Amino acid sequence: MGRYKRPMSLDPAIAAKLKRNDAGLFSAVAQEKSTGDVLMVAWMDDEALARTLETRKGTYYSRSRQQYWVKGETSGHTQYVHEVRLDCDGDSVLLIVDQEGAACHTGTHTCFDTDVLLAAE
Repeated sequence: MGRYKRPMSLDPAIAAKLKRNDAGLFSAVAQEKSTGDVLMVAWMDDEALARTLETRKGTYYSRSRQQYWVKGETSGHTQYVHEVRLDCDGDSVLLIVDQEGAACHTGTHTCFDTDVLLAAE
């Protein structure tokens, strides 16, 4: 991610509300604005959230690669972030997005449409 010349800093008022795990991360849930569908869950840290708030592009932290990634940067399946909400415990954020193309790395629209463990009545 060579485009980011400087680290972006998160507003201290926002940072104070976050509860991070031992690795400094918190979960981020992406939800489609038009349908309400939950698209994916990923990880963020303060820097990823700051980048998301500044650019309105879903930006996450890869635990396996230990680097930031912008949703759709390589696939073209982008997320435009309309809104970001913090949950009541401060350990998760909800991103309300417009999803262009598949949200899941498997090519499906959502990461939650393949294994239904309990079907709707």
